[in-house]
Amino acid sequence: MVDFKNKTFVKLSSISNQEGEKIVKDILIEKEEVVASFSSMRDKLVFTDKRIISINVQGITGKKVDFTSIPYSRIQAYSVETAGTFDLDAEFDIVISGLGTIRFELSGSSNIKNICRKISEKILN
Repeated sequence: MVDFKNKTFVKLSSISNQEGEKIVKDILIEKEEVVASFSSMRDKLVFTDKRIISINVQGITGKKVDFTSIPYSRIQAYSVETAGTFDLDAEFDIVISGLGTIRFELSGSSNIKNICRKISEKILN
């Protein structure tokens, strides 16, 4: 589950959208497409064209997995700080109606601007 007390996902690195789709395929709806996928040590984060899906692997064996879905319609605002010369990570904050702010720290090689464009298309249209 998204840890709303901590509210930060640290050091997420890009993975292929095919890998992200394999992880969430059972909960995708018809015609929903994965647009970006990220991974930390065990946890994953998948952006689709409709929502953000957080995948939290739990327990020693990792058999128990929590999926948290955040529809773009619940996002009230977002903020992006792109990677720089010395700070190689991009920071992406989203404000979710009724929940507060969640921060994602993505590796500098992530295409954060593409993600922002997709989210903007959904929340502004």
